[in-house]
Amino acid sequence: MCGIVGVAGPQEDDWIATMSGTIVHRGPDDSGVFRDRDAKVSLAMRRLAIIDLAGGHQPMRTPDGRYSIVFNGEIFNAAELRRELEGAGTRFSTGSSDTEVLLHLLAREGKDALQRLNGMFAFALWDSHRRELLCARDRFGIKPFYFSSRQGRFAFASELKSLLALPWVDKGINRKSLYHYMSLMYVPGTETAIAGISRLPAGSWLILRKDGSIESGRWWSPKVGHIPAVPRAEAIQNIRASLEEAVAAWSVSDVAVGCSLSGGLDSSAIVGLLAKQGQQVHTYSVGFSGQGEGAWNELPLARQVAQRWGTTHEEIVLDPDRLLDDLVEMVWHLDEPYGGGLPSWAVFKEMSRSVKVGMTGTGGDELFGNYGKWRQLEGGWLRRIFFGKRVVPDRFRKEYFDRYYYLHDQAKRERVFQDYPPGVDTADWLYQAIFEQDEAANIRDRCAMVDLATQLPEEFLMMTDRFSMAHSVEARTPFLDHRLAEYVLGLPAGLRTRRVDLKGLLRDAVADVLPPELLKAPKRGFVIPLTLWLRGTLRPLVERLLDARRLASQGLFRPEFHERYVRPHVEGRGDFTQVVWAALMFQLWHMVFIEGNGEKPQFNIRDLAS
Repeated sequence: MCGIVGVAGPQEDDWIATMSGTIVHRGPDDSGVFRDRDAKVSLAMRRLAIIDLAGGHQPMRTPDGRYSIVFNGEIFNAAELRRELEGAGTRFSTGSSDTEVLLHLLAREGKDALQRLNGMFAFALWDSHRRELLCARDRFGIKPFYFSSRQGRFAFASELKSLLALPWVDKGINRKSLYHYMSLMYVPGTETAIAGISRLPAGSWLILRKDGSIESGRWWSPKVGHIPAVPRAEAIQNIRASLEEAVAAWSVSDVAVGCSLSGGLDSSAIVGLLAKQGQQVHTYSVGFSGQGEGAWNELPLARQVAQRWGTTHEEIVLDPDRLLDDLVEMVWHLDEPYGGGLPSWAVFKEMSRSVKVGMTGTGGDELFGNYGKWRQLEGGWLRRIFFGKRVVPDRFRKEYFDRYYYLHDQAKRERVFQDYPPGVDTADWLYQAIFEQDEAANIRDRCAMVDLATQLPEEFLMMTDRFSMAHSVEARTPFLDHRLAEYVLGLPAGLRTRRVDLKGLLRDAVADVLPPELLKAPKRGFVIPLTLWLRGTLRPLVERLLDARRLASQGLFRPEFHERYVRPHVEGRGDFTQVVWAALMFQLWHMVFIEGNGEKPQFNIRDLAS
């Protein structure tokens, strides 16, 4: 695990060092730089040593000097691939470095090698003979890859903030991304919140040619519902076997391994399987002190799992107001406007005191339950079949969008933004993604495809990567082992998901490793007291950053946004929690990344509110 950066084209010598220095938190153990001065290409990395602690230095080059690589992530079938390469005559200079395996495999097979990888990764491979740069990202987008291209220059980085160090990058706000953010609470798609910076989609590759042209494409896409009907018992057996294999593969490490334990089904299953495989597991759970904590505190369930398997268990009991002390630092690490995930910050912060690898249950919901979103649309889907597609958009906007998202497009157009041009509606974008795709035949599979392509990589995996790497912890997500994921997604939709018990297949597959109370417990997530924060601790900050005069001068939000949403909420005359919170987090992001050009802030919210 590490952070990678690179520049191709005319450049100053200090650019690559500045970019690398911005992400030292991603790799405090080691660093390195490669330069091909004739070709005007520079690569750099920051390394968090997990596998082959002594031999994994990067950038790494082939013995003949033709290929050089910087690589972020882990290849979990590296040992198997290495044996194959050695059998074909490849000589290795490291003991067990997966970077060296990837380097030789790519040198032999090019981008065709991507299909053979099991893991999480983002990399850039420089071919000095062809003068081409091959970049790629793993199937689900577990590891990030940002890039910018302008006027004969190309640059990439693990984090957006590194690219802001380059003087030629367009650092203006991407307004369309802001519009989507206010509905989704994250920035979707290949565009980012910064106009001149893009993200490489999950499961994609990019080649920078010698002439400066860029070619890109997908090397993997999820396939749903392609497996013929199988007995439920057979599916459960196969899921259990695949999950055991995934947990075993994704827990390989030369350093201590921990696990985030929420008391939910996904993370508890991982802990149980790790323990059954003989792993000494550190577990970490978070709860809140203060008003109403008993209604959503998962510490008791997590404690039962930890006690059953004898884990080294740590409970993090947070005072919500103390969590806010790190809010500005969180915004800097996140790179883009985002309104969720704050408790995960505390989990990884505590993990970093004793482990370098943290397992999480991310991906379990998308594979097995999809949060039940499809239930809101199935009736409309059937009416579409019989009465034409015109019936669905109205139902979509009124029921599905309002239930699962935060701010309707009409409100954004009429009450939130000063300028809201045609063609940027979030509901239209989601509708097209769900209903106008050809890869899936039914609504359950279509919803799964959309979440796998958007919310999973661009919200949950983004947040997990940033908050874990902020504390130099490598987060691993065994539910996203492609062998397991491809099997589960391939099952018929009616078998994979059920209205009554969304994750019944997974529940039955791991029932023997879970406490009975957990098997019956409803799904519960982290809940933070946003409403109270905005009316209490954060009120001075809200009043300052969402002041009508500031909004007017900024030119993004309508000045009346303050009177329509902010004042009624902080005074307790209305509940606009999500809208005000989203706007506040955007304003903090604006201060750090637009006004502060992405430099690490030297202030916190108490400084801003004083």
